[in-house]
Amino acid sequence: MGHVRHSWFCGDENSPSGYLINGFNAGRGYSGNRDMSNVEMIEVLKGPSSALYGRGEPGGTINITTKKPQFEEAGSFKLTGGSFNTYRAEGDYTNAITDNLAFRINGAHEDAESYRDHVYNKKTVLTPSFLYELSRDTKVSYELELVDQEAVMDRGIVAVEGKEFNRNRFYGEPGDGPVKIKALGHQVQVQHDFENDWALTAGASYRTSQFQGTATEATGYIAETNQVSRQRRYRDFNTEDLSLRFEFSGSVETLGLTHNLLVGGDAYEYELDRVVLRYRDNANKGDYAIDFDKPVYRDPKDLPAMGDNINDVELQKGQGVYFQDQIDLSDKWKAMFGMRYDNFSQEITNRLGDTNTVKSSYSFFNPRFGLVYELSNDARVYASYSEGARPNAGVDTKGNAHDPEQSHSYELGIKWDSQALGLRGTAAIFDTKKFNILASAPSGDGSTEAIGEATSKGFELDLAYDLTEDTLVSLAYAYIDAQNAKDIKLWGAPIKKGAGLANVPKHSGSLIVRHFAEIGNYEGNAGFIAKYVGEQVGDFTDQDFKLPSYQLLNLFANVSLNDSLELSFNIENLFNEEYYINSYQRAWTMPGAPRTFKASVKYTF
Repeated sequence: MGHVRHSWFCGDENSPSGYLINGFNAGRGYSGNRDMSNVEMIEVLKGPSSALYGRGEPGGTINITTKKPQFEEAGSFKLTGGSFNTYRAEGDYTNAITDNLAFRINGAHEDAESYRDHVYNKKTVLTPSFLYELSRDTKVSYELELVDQEAVMDRGIVAVEGKEFNRNRFYGEPGDGPVKIKALGHQVQVQHDFENDWALTAGASYRTSQFQGTATEATGYIAETNQVSRQRRYRDFNTEDLSLRFEFSGSVETLGLTHNLLVGGDAYEYELDRVVLRYRDNANKGDYAIDFDKPVYRDPKDLPAMGDNINDVELQKGQGVYFQDQIDLSDKWKAMFGMRYDNFSQEITNRLGDTNTVKSSYSFFNPRFGLVYELSNDARVYASYSEGARPNAGVDTKGNAHDPEQSHSYELGIKWDSQALGLRGTAAIFDTKKFNILASAPSGDGSTEAIGEATSKGFELDLAYDLTEDTLVSLAYAYIDAQNAKDIKLWGAPIKKGAGLANVPKHSGSLIVRHFAEIGNYEGNAGFIAKYVGEQVGDFTDQDFKLPSYQLLNLFANVSLNDSLELSFNIENLFNEEYYINSYQRAWTMPGAPRTFKASVKYTF
């Protein structure tokens, strides 16, 4: 994470702030990283798909589709083991209960240590689901998701010029124990297909989550004593999220033109309850400091008591309606016009001292336009423009609610798929601007301020080429110039126009080569993934702090012993490169993993 909590999508190396699961927003709350055990497909909608899609971030949308119940019995079980005492088991089973009722249950349990000293992670995920076919045209589905996770909260290493790189060193306190994450989610959807290809989808999602635990975190480096200053914080965050949505879609013929229509609406109510206790070094004098080179940890009973830091509750409400018309102008031309109206309201109550409540509300109309021209059966060019808005959580240092984040994005590209040449790909240029992006305080105390404007311009290329019948090559490259748009002063630090945003490399790319072959009497495939990430700013308020570029090479191999049994092998960071994944500031810089091995066996029935 960087100071600026941005989400550019185009070429973004950071985690998006929001994504969809089966069409519902899933970026709110505390559920940990999304487990892949019940993921059927990840749709990355950009280019022409983004131009003709009705909602999401300007520049692109990610929608995760989960595995659905089937009426024929099937299942699988997979065991994985790897470096740093990593063990994982996951299972999947589906079958019919009656002729029109089916169920599916997915689950996983993971227990892993880390290349980081005293860091570990345990996670259990369970996702049962049901599908009821009321008729040939009407289906009702229900899905439950249970997440139970505990992990040591780890901010990484303290980056100090001239000091030796040590990816293992931990500056927290083992006596703090793990942070516990719990989430419980429900989704219900109804889908009805009408005659003439019209369809209605409606549903509801309700999700609760909790993030609770204590962690000691670095706050800086004390050169005089070669120590790391620290703070200790207890967090208890609880969320409740209710979402409703519907979409009605179909086609009509008018004046010789085909209109592919989409009308929809959604609403949500999200509550975030936060309690934070904190103990902090006395003006970096080192009363809770630890040695930089040889950390000596405290007895748990000697860890400092903490006092009130944050105690508030935030309630967000939003309602939106949208309309979209994709028009088939001719065999070669398609145009899209869309409009979305959103109404947001926000209520934040500070329960520290004299209780006070801040309220705000906003309304927006955001258009989207798209144009696609089919150059040939294999290629088409597209252009799109979109605008977006969403509320910013929390208050500024003066206790005022933040204005919503707003954005607009242009994109121009070409997409082709030539079976004759065995070549598929997309190339695009983009220009995105965002307003009222929040920046977090370097101290990590939860304070935020809006930086004003930031821009992201660049180019993306994705290619897939069938080198032979048995060899597939995939190439991706992104150039991103993401920078501050105006001279500003943030947390006392002057930041010039053109300053780079944190954790966004200008150049990044990957090359994947996969070869399919018979190994003895067994079918298999093997290959490599080469990745390059360019230099990037490590702290928006400290432009001199840069994370160096790095290259990684990963190897993989899979072999099917029979129709039911498959073995997989992976080696990540083959050459044991030393590198940084990302940074929040110098005191919170996450080093990448060393050479890592992993093996899996999967049984399918």
